[in-house]
Amino acid sequence: MPNAYVIGLGKSGIASAKLLQREGWQVTVSDRGNSEELQKQRQSLLSAGIAVELGDSFNPEVAAPELVVVSPGVPWDVPSLVRSRELGIDTIGEIELAWRYLQKQPWVCVTGTNGKTTTTALIAAIFQAAGFDAPAFGNIGYAACEVAIAEPQPDWAIAELSSYQIESSPRVAPRIGVWTTFTPDHLARHKTLENYYNIKAHLLRQSQHQVFNGDDPFLRQIGPSQWPNAGWTSVTGKAGLIGDPTLGTYIEDGWVIAQGEAILPANTLRMPGSHNQQNLLLAVAAARLAKISKEAITQAIANFPGVPHRLEHICDWQGIEFINDSKATNYDAAEVGLASVESPAILIAGGEAKEGDDKGWLQVIHAKAAAVLLIGNAAPTFAQRLKQVGYTQFEIVETMERAVISGAELAQKHQAKVVLLSPACASFDQYANFEQRGDHFRQLCKTFVAEHPTL
Repeated sequence: MPNAYVIGLGKSGIASAKLLQREGWQVTVSDRGNSEELQKQRQSLLSAGIAVELGDSFNPEVAAPELVVVSPGVPWDVPSLVRSRELGIDTIGEIELAWRYLQKQPWVCVTGTNGKTTTTALIAAIFQAAGFDAPAFGNIGYAACEVAIAEPQPDWAIAELSSYQIESSPRVAPRIGVWTTFTPDHLARHKTLENYYNIKAHLLRQSQHQVFNGDDPFLRQIGPSQWPNAGWTSVTGKAGLIGDPTLGTYIEDGWVIAQGEAILPANTLRMPGSHNQQNLLLAVAAARLAKISKEAITQAIANFPGVPHRLEHICDWQGIEFINDSKATNYDAAEVGLASVESPAILIAGGEAKEGDDKGWLQVIHAKAAAVLLIGNAAPTFAQRLKQVGYTQFEIVETMERAVISGAELAQKHQAKVVLLSPACASFDQYANFEQRGDHFRQLCKTFVAEHPTL
């Protein structure tokens, strides 16, 4: 029986282990952690006949497996994985493992710095409205190997893929590849912008059909030379489209036009912001490449509820809307989030700061924020940056609990329309991930509203 080693005991690692076991492998899963939750997962896997090593690091020369499968959160260039590849051990990511067992299904793969999740969710909703079994997975929804295990197998595989997942899964070749945006991110891992770009570009080069956001400045600049046969999108109309207009998708006179045909009114999507109009165009373009009808597209978009943590409406209180944009983990996403809501707004920002250019974000704060409440490790740095650009309506409140209460009070004081959590930061200083941060904000907002009924 061949031996496989799975690194990481999260959702992806567990699904990988179960798929490999089904396929006749002797499986060991390792994780450097040793928490109570991991102990529970270990017991569950042990009872299923899968070995688990906690609090231990993988050594390929000692373990000597024939296959190593890496969960997305494990850096591809850690010494043990570099050594594994040097030894000629088949070393792949969880996405590639799923690909090996789902190659008969056509894939739609969505990547980009921002906008991936909303675009992926829109595409999955459209395909499902058309009657297809088309689960969303990868960086959203299911782990890829959960889909590979499922019986019957899906009609389409709709994958949101981060640069981490693409890097460790170079053989994935989608029917349709979609690139949403491109701005500096994850440079602590990928080192240079060129490396980051090339990882994402590899997925699109592997794709039979490509769809690009033509309103993204970076993609627009390199597009015509590198991707002459792609379908491009633009919210600015046919005149703003690059590439072959017969392959393009754009908004003209309030209508989404795809490949020369009017599909649906752009305002059918209820999510705010021009960036969500771009996400809509990308999803419609992918759907039309798959020959999905206008009726199914319109039905799916009209019923689309939005995505948690992406400009998610939480509740209203005395004319003030509380909005959760916890997924805005960098300056560009936070700039888009604040620009998308009604002004004036009370902004909650901060967490674990990332590298990046904050100038555009600060300009939007000047234009739209009546006040800024700062939380987490980044609060002193953000306060200093706001002072430097002449913005003084900020307060360091440190915690989310204080931010929600102060946000409501300041919204009343300034007659603000919105209290917006859009952190421009990672969450790891105070939360396990952006979802946990957003869930906490949602809970606090609902509790506050319940305890302070409208007079």
